[in-house]
Amino acid sequence: MGLFNFLNRDIGVDLGTANTLVFVKGKGVTVREPSVVAIDENTGQVLAVGNKAKMMIGRTPGNIKAIRPLKDGVIADFDITQTMLKHLISSSISSSFLLRPRVIVGVPSGVTDVERRAVEEAAYAAGAKEVYILEEPMAAAIGSGLPVDEPRGSMIVDIGGGTTDIAVISLGGIVTSVSLRVGGDKMDESIIQYAKRNFNLLIGERTAEEVKIKIGCAYMTREDNELGNVEIKGRDLMTGLPKTIAFSTREIMNALEEPVHAIVNGVRTTLENAPPELSADIIESGIVLTGGGALLKGLDILLSEETGIKVIVSENPLECVALGTGISVEHIEKMKKKGYANKKY
Repeated sequence: MGLFNFLNRDIGVDLGTANTLVFVKGKGVTVREPSVVAIDENTGQVLAVGNKAKMMIGRTPGNIKAIRPLKDGVIADFDITQTMLKHLISSSISSSFLLRPRVIVGVPSGVTDVERRAVEEAAYAAGAKEVYILEEPMAAAIGSGLPVDEPRGSMIVDIGGGTTDIAVISLGGIVTSVSLRVGGDKMDESIIQYAKRNFNLLIGERTAEEVKIKIGCAYMTREDNELGNVEIKGRDLMTGLPKTIAFSTREIMNALEEPVHAIVNGVRTTLENAPPELSADIIESGIVLTGGGALLKGLDILLSEETGIKVIVSENPLECVALGTGISVEHIEKMKKKGYANKKY
């Protein structure tokens, strides 16, 4: 058994729209890369994966294309996803490990059977021996250390790049959930549209993301007032020339109103559908925020005000899903029996 463990490394994968994380059994999270692949369209050759490919978005010549193969939490380009997974899996496992790994992949709770099958096929094509699917809200809850096996309600809100998964969990299962095709990407898109509509300024995805990270805000207290301004560079739609404007925190908050409102409504809907006994548990323990969107300033305060329930940002929100798949990998036999992960083939 010791030799088998040496030759084999089971892994957990958070296959995200914005970022992909890989957890290797016994080593922890070893890969944190943007879900981007750059290819030469003339030759079909893969030029870069992850951070290097992301730096190319919006800055490539005609023959090079930087592609994000996942959209709204699901695979939009199967071949590119397969290439990306193969690269990330191989880079996380030493060539000395001769056996193909068992892989648990986190997916949004609202994926269809066809979308789930596409994820499994991509993981098999990338070199997996066995593939198991774990819903992201369950993975995030496990990674956050919530008592998912106990007969008490826990509520998780996982805000990723393409989706927001909201779930109430008890006794090792999801009791009620909502999966929204709203996340960090929609927030970036809202900032782009706001700049276009209010300032006649065209900005790119990377610029919108940088602004969101620097001064993004969902709720402002009186003490916050104006947290600061940030300069945004883009192209003036009237003159076609480069232009720089100053964006305030309040303007970013206004720009993000629509996607933030959708998340708030999703949380309210999930709470309304929860059984009364579990609602009482949630009032006591609170709502846990995970995912990159959990870092949006003031979102926890806004959700708490809208629901009347305390909201806690997880200690390590960016890695919760990956950690959850990793913990599941380390107890994969238990996961099979509990039904957290279901082998398809």
